[in-house]
Amino acid sequence: MSGCAHAAVAARLERLTGAGVRKLHPVGAQHGQRHYRAVLADGRAAFVKTGGDTPGALRAEALGLRWLREPAVAAVPEVLGWDDSLLAISWLATDTPQPEDAERLGHELAALHTSGTQPFGAPWPGFIAGLELPGEPAERWPDWYASQRVLPFLRLAVDAGTLSAGDAQVVEAAAGRFAAVAGPGEPPSRIHGDLWTGNVLWSGGRGWLIDPAAQGGHRETDLAMLALFGAPHLDRILGGYADAAPLAPGWRQRVPLHQLHPLLVHVCLFGRPYRESALAAARAVLAL
Repeated sequence: MSGCAHAAVAARLERLTGAGVRKLHPVGAQHGQRHYRAVLADGRAAFVKTGGDTPGALRAEALGLRWLREPAVAAVPEVLGWDDSLLAISWLATDTPQPEDAERLGHELAALHTSGTQPFGAPWPGFIAGLELPGEPAERWPDWYASQRVLPFLRLAVDAGTLSAGDAQVVEAAAGRFAAVAGPGEPPSRIHGDLWTGNVLWSGGRGWLIDPAAQGGHRETDLAMLALFGAPHLDRILGGYADAAPLAPGWRQRVPLHQLHPLLVHVCLFGRPYRESALAAARAVLAL
């Protein structure tokens, strides 16, 4: 990165945070974004993202983080400043998670989920891993999940040639079963929405929620996402959650239902390597 571009990032960061920038150095890149660690003149350390391939994604992330932070019951980094092409949040030094940290995360997720929101969906345009999330709200979760989370990404995968017409019939049949297999009706929960293990940053004895696709959704979705790629001490997370807010009977059998959307997102992003996993989740829903 040129010195002029580096100085431009520092100037924008100063404008957005209201504090001078003592230090700014690159720490990586992802999804077309550049990442930095900054130290502000008032001593705060910040994680900074700039650029990106998806207009509006940083805005959605900033709004989602602030919305998750509102109830003050879970560990969510502070948004220090943002615009459409830069986001600065508080810097967190990472630790190795301990079993008691995982149990605390379970308690805090339960408190976050039950802190209340209406309706299903989000009041701002959302994104997940750079893909736009449809935003029409709904009152019934099975209908919303089918129309706003599963079927749009199925169409993207079919249009890209990654899933066949026969594959689409399997997923569509599963979507037709959502109302019958979703379990007891619940009010919308304040959820992270993309809570795979890489979006939990362990620091200071807590699991911090980062990179959300925040929305009013079903609380089982966040827990199913944690299981999808294997969170550390998952049994302790689930145990802490159950102590604070027990899940409805049959929730373990419903895990594939809640994993179907993120698996279709992976099909759209990474292609056929995720095809069989997505179809397996759809067939599991049909078997419920």
